[in-house]
Amino acid sequence: MGVFSVAFIILSFTSLPYWAYYGLAATDDQLELAPSTIVIMGGDGMPSPSGLMRLYNGIEKAVEHPYSKIIIALPYNEFDSTFQLSLMAHELVQKGVDTNRIVFAPKGFNTRSQALEIRELADTAAPLLIVSSPEHMYRSIYSFRKVGFRVVGGSPSFEKPSDEERLKDKTDKEDTKVRNLALRYNMWSYMQYEIIVLREYTAIAYYRMKGWI
Repeated sequence: MGVFSVAFIILSFTSLPYWAYYGLAATDDQLELAPSTIVIMGGDGMPSPSGLMRLYNGIEKAVEHPYSKIIIALPYNEFDSTFQLSLMAHELVQKGVDTNRIVFAPKGFNTRSQALEIRELADTAAPLLIVSSPEHMYRSIYSFRKVGFRVVGGSPSFEKPSDEERLKDKTDKEDTKVRNLALRYNMWSYMQYEIIVLREYTAIAYYRMKGWI
């Protein structure tokens, strides 16, 4: 544990955690054809950071491809039924997406079962675009391919961080707020990436063991 902790801290001062995170986004798996279906993976629901980022990206893709079907994949629960799904659909409609394009996929409880449910709602031979968080993209694309979708691409919902130079205090005041971001911001961000990547690698290993990807 001591060796692991030291390695964990040392890596947080490098760019390796980010590139591992970026690698999970499967940026090479871009969809070259216009999608027949856009699947917005619901994340942690509404409102949540992952849900909002995926929805924001999904709205952009829905507007860009006005003839595609939109499937929102988010498990409903016994307390709010499809309320979370309705909130996401409402945001799409508010941005000009026709309600007739929107379909719910509420029964799947993980990426595998969601792919199986969506297989019943979409043409497996037609191009399908998945909108999800960067770390979830690799597992999503290969899970959908495994259940029979032939043409699958991803659109990872990357965050857009603030410009580092704009955060620094460039004055000569003694009560300087920020001079160097490496310790105060970057290290903690990269630690978060390390946790996200380790968690996702574990999920990918499990999916491989089960034969789901």
